[in-house]
Amino acid sequence: MRTIDLRALARRAAPLVVAGSLLATGTACSDDGGGSAGGPTTAPTTVAPGGARGGAGNPCDQGATVDAVGSVPVEGTPGDVTVTSFDGTEIRAHWFPVDGASADQPAPTVLMGPGWSLAGDTSVEGAALFGALGIGPLNEAGYNVLTWDPRGFGESTGAAAVNAPDAEGRDVQVLLDWVAEQPEAQLDGEGDPRSGMVGFSYGGGIQLTVGAQDCRVDALVPGLAWHSLESSLFKADTVKTGWSKILVDAAAGGSLDPHILSASTSGQAEGVISDEDREWFRSRGPGDAVDRITVPTLLVQGTVDTLFTLDEALTVHASLVERDVPTKMLWFCGGHGACLTDEGDPERVAEASFAWLDHWVKGDASVDVGPAVDLVDQDGTRWTGDAVPTEDGTVTGALDAPATLELVAEGGSGPSAAAPTDPDDILAGLVAGITPAPATNAVEVPVDVDAAADGRLAVGAPRLRFTYAGTVPDGPRPTRLFAQLVDRARGVVVGNQVTPIAVTLDGARHTAEVDLEVVAQRLAVGDGAGLVLQIVATTTAYGAPRLGGRVTISAAGVEVPLAAGLTEG
Repeated sequence: MRTIDLRALARRAAPLVVAGSLLATGTACSDDGGGSAGGPTTAPTTVAPGGARGGAGNPCDQGATVDAVGSVPVEGTPGDVTVTSFDGTEIRAHWFPVDGASADQPAPTVLMGPGWSLAGDTSVEGAALFGALGIGPLNEAGYNVLTWDPRGFGESTGAAAVNAPDAEGRDVQVLLDWVAEQPEAQLDGEGDPRSGMVGFSYGGGIQLTVGAQDCRVDALVPGLAWHSLESSLFKADTVKTGWSKILVDAAAGGSLDPHILSASTSGQAEGVISDEDREWFRSRGPGDAVDRITVPTLLVQGTVDTLFTLDEALTVHASLVERDVPTKMLWFCGGHGACLTDEGDPERVAEASFAWLDHWVKGDASVDVGPAVDLVDQDGTRWTGDAVPTEDGTVTGALDAPATLELVAEGGSGPSAAAPTDPDDILAGLVAGITPAPATNAVEVPVDVDAAADGRLAVGAPRLRFTYAGTVPDGPRPTRLFAQLVDRARGVVVGNQVTPIAVTLDGARHTAEVDLEVVAQRLAVGDGAGLVLQIVATTTAYGAPRLGGRVTISAAGVEVPLAAGLTEG
């Protein structure tokens, strides 16, 4: 057996350019080497990048004087305040202290960031997106809550810079300074509030940015976040045009950095973006800055998330585990995508999130945070373990005979007719058109699932190798093929995941080898069961490649890894 090197899969992109750690108004973290302890603590503490967790005299408390934060209450809206950030940007914040909290009885605080294009949540009773925690339940659990409108959105000024460490990251550091001034906020030291962070999508990504540059946060619960905006948005230099349009349209009322609009325009028109725009997105991070995170972190990711796929969380997870940072990873059927199979227990995310906060922010060592790895398959069945599973064999498939794929727009992967159309589902109407589906124009490679693999869980990135030759007319668009696994019994693409593959279509013979998107799928045998790999010409998930020619695939083989080290149920 060997460990599945899932981290390497998500590091396929070139190294990211990461901005340095830029701290707000006088609070700094020391860096004395070493990692954080791996077990529970009885007293929440702050964590210095690369340093040990401390108690009294923790590394955040260096005797520095934190300047008072410039802030103005918003007239007519109790709890709302306009905070002046480091560069003069006005950040609208929303404060929801625990009922009865005071300087004599302060409470820990949770900072909750919103999704992309949204203002900070202000609904005490409303449900949050993706099953994230809400303000009311957090207050009832004993946490003050601070939400905010990120720069460029809501009532905040400035332009959205996609959670850049030197923009949105520093904004949150100023907000931490502000929290430390509130009488209801429990402190670990001067300017250092006892705090955790929650939030999904954009509100998940900001946690990794802040956790890498500010030692005052005591626990992170990033949901549906990313490691690299290059590997997540432009895998194989291929633009996710479906998501690009959704995200830009959603932010139409906001103020965006020009690179966002430039990349969207060129991506829609030509399927690629400029080198300048690519470098800009690379620099947004968090990238390799996650190697500086020493805060206990619960990573929540969706098995059917087509925007920020599983390998994004796996890369972050590998960095944390390698450095003995307290870490848990939970996968659920949802996220930026449509769950077309059994979602299982819908309360898993909230229950795990509260347990993580209670254990690491409140310091209640009696709270069990559960198994280190907690996954679900397409039947909604949980699989748990102490670590990312090792690989214990594979199921394989091979092309029966050479086959030709016509490079035409018709018959590709998606849109999905199986995507839900519930009007109460905020994503239903958005994702159906960009959700992969079994293709009718495809070269198919059947995957052999025998009795020995029946009931086994496949976890990881299927490995595809194929030999091809083809031609296509000249043009500005890239030459690409796409690959996906199809669940024969359900008639859906496994995890809704399709992978772009760069190909050279000059008439000569070439061989391509690629790791596909990570999946979690319980295998089965029998009539109509099993898997088939499809190589297709187009997909609604990505920009259209250059079309008009054909490709002949003379040989193809796929290996799907089987997992060991997980317990069912």
